[in-house]
Amino acid sequence: MSGGETEGETLEYTPTWIVAAVCTVIVAISLALERLLHYGGKYLKKKNQKPLFEALQKIKEELMLLGFISLLLTVFQNVISKICVAHQVMEHLLPCKLPSEEEAAKPTSHFGRRKLFAEESFEMQKGYCAQKHKVPLLSVEALHHLHIFIFVLAIVHVTFCVLTVVFGGIKIRQWKSWEDSIAKENYDSEQVLKKKKRFTHVTQHAFIKAHFLGMGKNSAFLGWVDSFVKQFYASVTKSDYVTLRLGFITTHCRGNPKFNFHKYMIRALEDDFKKVVGISWYLWIFVVIFLLMNINGWHTYFWIAFAPFVLLLAVGTKLEHIITQLAHEVAEKHIAIEGDLVVQPSDDHFWFGKPKIVLFLIHFILFQNAFEIAFFFWIWLQYGFDSCIMGQVRYIVPRLVIGVFIQVLCSYSTLPLYAIVAQMGTNFKAAIFNEHVQVGLVGWAHKVKKKKALEAANDASGSGSGSGSGQGQASSHGGGLASNMGIQLGKFINKATKPEETKQEETK
Repeated sequence: MSGGETEGETLEYTPTWIVAAVCTVIVAISLALERLLHYGGKYLKKKNQKPLFEALQKIKEELMLLGFISLLLTVFQNVISKICVAHQVMEHLLPCKLPSEEEAAKPTSHFGRRKLFAEESFEMQKGYCAQKHKVPLLSVEALHHLHIFIFVLAIVHVTFCVLTVVFGGIKIRQWKSWEDSIAKENYDSEQVLKKKKRFTHVTQHAFIKAHFLGMGKNSAFLGWVDSFVKQFYASVTKSDYVTLRLGFITTHCRGNPKFNFHKYMIRALEDDFKKVVGISWYLWIFVVIFLLMNINGWHTYFWIAFAPFVLLLAVGTKLEHIITQLAHEVAEKHIAIEGDLVVQPSDDHFWFGKPKIVLFLIHFILFQNAFEIAFFFWIWLQYGFDSCIMGQVRYIVPRLVIGVFIQVLCSYSTLPLYAIVAQMGTNFKAAIFNEHVQVGLVGWAHKVKKKKALEAANDASGSGSGSGSGQGQASSHGGGLASNMGIQLGKFINKATKPEETKQEETK
């Protein structure tokens, strides 16, 4: 666009000191943020916080994606603004009702000067399309606002995810005292032997009393109601922790009764965090759908706020109900128990037999809540509190209350619940190994895979010999069993951003 079509002068007639000063400020801020992320990564690596380091790398990837989006919007803004369409196209599916001439002449808030400037800028930009008796498809001002919204959304989402994990981690770390007390009891060999030989009625265990003898014992519906209510107070008790811990160790670490379950649970949660902190492609699709449905009179921004609210309550209820199911399985099969109460972890307790669905829903809930808050602040700062997009106060207040409620409940109840109940699946996670063991397993798996390839090549070259062929088949078969395990472990460890689950037979 020429200098006559925009307000102010081009770089040709701008003092050099202004250009240099603006560039200096922008570059300095950018380098400071880059160095901050760099030294943050070095600090996490120094502290052996590999999952958190990978989460930081994920944040860098998101910033790079935002950089590409920013570049595309900047480069193509003039091209997009020169796409002309008929007037009728711009009169449908509007987020705000078109004002009359009298209303348009009156500023509606202290942001009125900004709105008037935007309208004047739009008038200057549409000269190209006005010559064709058409209007621009999207003005430069609208592209600029969209640009800001995308950045605000990404920043708010990352901030909310970090806050959720930090506050949830504080709650989970309070369970360390339970782990320490169990470790002290395990060091007393006489007390351990007495426990193993002692018979107790199943209903005498605190875990059974809390989850089997309550109001949900004889009614499935009341059981779900009880699970729904429990997520709001004492979602995980000491008896829950002790029982679920013992069930995990008995199933996956039978040879190591002193296994530090709390430390493993923290590592597993950190592994999951790097998945949640990113904005996946399907979440961007949701953003596009919302922007499409944000039509005047539909109050989409209000109704959509209930989606994460309902999903969060459903996830919390399901996680509590899984603990209840584990208690019912034991209580219905046994009258008396020798030793400690042991539950049997299984994927069957989760939706469709897939524990990962719960993590997916938590990811969506956090993003949707961040989207609601980001949209609110973006509209407030960009157009003013009384903007038509913002809506009426009776729609704004419930949205904010729901957003705060979701953030608090997810941090202090749902996330800690997920951290422990997610370990009650059939398989364990890569976090069960420390980083040094993982590196060793990767090397071993690669060696086994290479050995299998060499054996296959030898079998192919020696296929003419009958006895050699038979021996080769036997060797290949024996090596195949080991190599299959090696390949599974290799995949299990290599996919650091997506830890694979290893079968329980591999631990025996």
